[in-house]
Amino acid sequence: MDIVDYLRRIGLKTRPQPTLEGLRVLHHAHLAAISYEDIDVQLGRNVTTDPARAYDKIVNRGRGGWCYEMNGVFGWALGELGFDVTRATGAVVRSLKGETSNGNHLVLQVVLDEGTYLADVGFGDGPLDPIQVVPGPMRSNGFEFAIERIDQDWWRLNTHPLGSAPNFDFKLGRADEDLLAQKCAMLQTSPKSPFVQNLVVQRHKPYGVAILRGRVLRKVRPGAAEDATLADAGQLVRTLRDEFALDVPEAETLWPKICARHEELLAQRAAAAG
Repeated sequence: MDIVDYLRRIGLKTRPQPTLEGLRVLHHAHLAAISYEDIDVQLGRNVTTDPARAYDKIVNRGRGGWCYEMNGVFGWALGELGFDVTRATGAVVRSLKGETSNGNHLVLQVVLDEGTYLADVGFGDGPLDPIQVVPGPMRSNGFEFAIERIDQDWWRLNTHPLGSAPNFDFKLGRADEDLLAQKCAMLQTSPKSPFVQNLVVQRHKPYGVAILRGRVLRKVRPGAAEDATLADAGQLVRTLRDEFALDVPEAETLWPKICARHEELLAQRAAAAG
């Protein structure tokens, strides 16, 4: 980790202090500069939970990543900057799928003088801000979120109605790294994995969040969303570059798969409606 290079990657010229304000500045800057994306999974390239590999991809090669990569690099940077940070266990839609979801998301626990905070730059369209781990509602970039205590071990972050997932659970304390690695491998190989099935790219914007899922580019603002369908492989590559700052021309090869998945989803919706 070259912390100067990381700070340059997220557009910061000075080294933030390990305070709540410093955490907020870093959280905002990371999400504004780096896109959440699963392009390597779509291309069949192996992804791991190793922060060093994620650092090379995100900082040296100008790419984005999914939760294990985004929070892996962010957590490493926080540690270098003097924060008390711990890699913790997340579980997306554990409310629906139960314990099998444990470890399908990496989050960060940051302990500050003001209390314990959830820092998560790896949820795509999650909060722009770090969130204090106390029950109750909160607003971030115009979107409404809420934290609730589930039991002695687990907390839940409930997202806004236009979020890509209704909630995720998290457990404070050090994560089981073997479990994270197992889930990381499963999510990029299982035919049932949404990341195997779909191209997903997300980026925080001043107006809200831009989300590319397959052929559909969605621009989400508080209380509203606007969809547009991409026309061809060239527009896909241009959209990755212009909307998400991702220069990945080889993504053009994904177009037949993306179109097939798009038609499959349309057929499923038509069958459900009829």
